Amino acid sequence: MASLAGLLHRPLSAAAAVAVATASSDLPERFSHNKLSEPNVSPQSTASDAPDYSVVRRASVAGLLSPFANASPVMQNSNLPHVPRSLYGFSSAPIASPLILAPYQYAKIVRPPPDHDEPASTIPSSSSDTLYRWHLPDPRASRNSGSDTCSSTKSRTVVVLLGWLGARQKHLKRYADWYTSRGYNVVTFTFPMSEVVSYKVGGKAEKDLELLADHLAGWVSEEIGKNLVFHTFSNTGWLTYGVILEKFRKQDLSLMEKIKGCIVDSAPVAAPDPQVWASGFSAAFLKKQSIATKGTAELKLSRMDVIPIADSGLEPKPAATEAALLAVLEKFFEVVLKLPAVNRRLSDILRLLSKEQPKCPQLYIYSSADRVIPAKSVESFVERQRRAGHEVRACDFVSSPHVDHFRNHPALYTSQLTTFLEECVLTCCKDSS
Repeated sequence: MASLAGLLHRPLSAAAAVAVATASSDLPERFSHNKLSEPNVSPQSTASDAPDYSVVRRASVAGLLSPFANASPVMQNSNLPHVPRSLYGFSSAPIASPLILAPYQYAKIVRPPPDHDEPASTIPSSSSDTLYRWHLPDPRASRNSGSDTCSSTKSRTVVVLLGWLGARQKHLKRYADWYTSRGYNVVTFTFPMSEVVSYKVGGKAEKDLELLADHLAGWVSEEIGKNLVFHTFSNTGWLTYGVILEKFRKQDLSLMEKIKGCIVDSAPVAAPDPQVWASGFSAAFLKKQSIATKGTAELKLSRMDVIPIADSGLEPKPAATEAALLAVLEKFFEVVLKLPAVNRRLSDILRLLSKEQPKCPQLYIYSSADRVIPAKSVESFVERQRRAGHEVRACDFVSSPHVDHFRNHPALYTSQLTTFLEECVLTCCKDSS
């Protein structure tokens, strides 16, 4: 077994070397990852900015086996494992508030008086890589909902945003802001790239997910009428959703009925495909320098980092450094995804997501220009879900790159979300929005 570990270290080290050499110009940004306070982020922040990490570590065989990965919750009181640190007070205060709220109490929204005009609240944290973060509805949204019933329904719904590989809290903020501006509670779940190499089947990452699942289960169970909507990004977020579903099923089957909708952005590939995993990790390592972050329109321009194929009708090819990284990662995942423990765990989650999803409407947002998740994989999965009796909608954004549809087509993206939520999830709001 030790020799196998050594064998797997070599391709990982080679991949890291290629990634670091290619992305050396981004080192100042990467090392700023450890700053305590999270900076304000412009609405122009994009998915292509997502993967940020400070160190590429050598890993054991159990490292890089991750269908998902996540950071430890940052807490001030270890006796309250279900409560994120952000619950205890606002970062603007010199010290945290001594008032310790019950785990779900902070999510109970009180309608403000008519003249109240404060923006939505985000319960902050001193760390930019908190396990998960709650965002409270904009108080003004209740006045724009059109009816008391619609406003109440939205305020009793939590939208759970599950980030892509390497996503950070700031990258999900624009999505959270859109939902909170319409009166929803939001939970954003992310994990840093540095946690990917520490994943073990049944280890810390899954225990952290269990904390999130327990928190959500407690929130929807404390009173009648509370519901969940999941919005996942890439295969990482989608697989994370699968783990949460698994934990819900084991804990209480009635929790599945609390899920009123699922939105899947840039996924899925419902099979352990080494090429897809290699593409995802390559995009996470190289960020903006990866061909996966460029849409169709961008690739029509002459670029130094893409090998053009003029008027051939063929897809542009990645530059030599990215091609080398992709080759190393693909060989690596050909081995890793066949390891019995990893293959068995991944197969369990994929089977649940393929055959045992809750009976709620589904929306799939994808693109023919996505170079990480092939459009044909999404379309075939959508067709199988329809044959299984699920209510499924899908929209091909055609030209936008992986997990970057909102930035490239904001009007179309938000119209798809609005229509799906009103017609499929919150039917009481259809006539009042």
